[in-house]
Amino acid sequence: MEELKEWIGDQLQRNGISESWRINLEALIMLIIVLIISYTAFWIIRKIIITVVQRFIKGTESKWDDILSEHKVFATMAHLIPVIIIKNMVPIVFEDFPHFIPFISKLTEAYLVFVFVLMIIAFLRGTEAYLSVSKIFIDKPIASYFQLTRLIIYIATIILVLSILLGRSPVYFLGAFGAMTAILLLIFKDTILGLVASVQISTNDMIRVGDWVEMPKYNADGDVIAINLNTVKIKNWDKTITTVPTYYFISDSFKNWRGMQESGGRRIKRAIYINQSSVKFVDIALREKFKTFHLIKDFVNKRQVEIEQFNKEMGIDNNVLINGRRMTNIGVFRFYVEAYLKNHTAIRQDMSLMVRQLTPTEFGLPIEVYCFTNTIAWVAYEAIQSDIFDHLLAAARHFDLEVFQSPSGSDIIKAGENIKGLIAE
Repeated sequence: MEELKEWIGDQLQRNGISESWRINLEALIMLIIVLIISYTAFWIIRKIIITVVQRFIKGTESKWDDILSEHKVFATMAHLIPVIIIKNMVPIVFEDFPHFIPFISKLTEAYLVFVFVLMIIAFLRGTEAYLSVSKIFIDKPIASYFQLTRLIIYIATIILVLSILLGRSPVYFLGAFGAMTAILLLIFKDTILGLVASVQISTNDMIRVGDWVEMPKYNADGDVIAINLNTVKIKNWDKTITTVPTYYFISDSFKNWRGMQESGGRRIKRAIYINQSSVKFVDIALREKFKTFHLIKDFVNKRQVEIEQFNKEMGIDNNVLINGRRMTNIGVFRFYVEAYLKNHTAIRQDMSLMVRQLTPTEFGLPIEVYCFTNTIAWVAYEAIQSDIFDHLLAAARHFDLEVFQSPSGSDIIKAGENIKGLIAE
């Protein structure tokens, strides 16, 4: 390069260029040549790296190198070539301008740091993409940790670049940052809170990507699609996206349906309300009717034998229904519902199953069904639940029970017509 510079200088001198202009033109021409050489070397090396790496990657079965190549980790290495060329050529190009050399050398060193950071960031992004699809980390908030790592690298890069350009020790800038701690805490408050929350969420395994979570306070009800350092994205069932700050999953309450999904069974907990005036003792006629119901005929026969034996031992007068022990239509109905659920193919028999009577209300006597379906699929679950209560609502009248509902307009009209008919008579 020194011979080339001398040759350019001789050519300029032969063409009658003055000494002051010759030095400037010589430096400018050399700078252009160096830039052209640097860009050409960058382009050639980049093509070589991409070609060689692509051939190597195609010959391997691992997905790791594919992801690194996709995130241009190898291609970024080509940026080192022009930096090295420029750094070595600066003393020659600006030989006649020695006061420029320190400044341009600092710029070159700063750019070299920037190139190394680009390589590290590209590697981290590739690693994040690889781990995010791994079975081990697919449901972990690894994006939060990589975001924090990149943030630390960016801060360290700024300190190093300032240190190079201003000729100060990095310790000096760290001390300056220490004085700005209060401001930094204010600026990065959400990031710090998000980091703490991400660590707690990961450590305690509170939420994962793919979990169904419910946060009524923020109108969030759906699947978690992303966990980042600052936010958690939830895709609601109406296809909208709710973004909730990560820290709120620590400070506020939420419901995670993962346990239900992992159990393979979804709970049915619903009651039908019985008109209490329709509750009565079972007489002989009603008992004989119950004996025709397949699911409870054995139960009715067995229970009647137990009742008669008890009343006989106690000397109870059986002619009056209120005396002694008696079956009630609602008690038999409860047993029927339980038997119906135990014979239902879509109900899990290895999980809690019961039919219970709750505290009477102004809407009637609640008979609650508590059981689990053998599927967690929403549509199938709702279909099973609806089929069960379709049957129970229709079956109640066969036990001389009346399902309660508030009077509607037609009920009031019908009552008025009955009163009108009685008055007319």
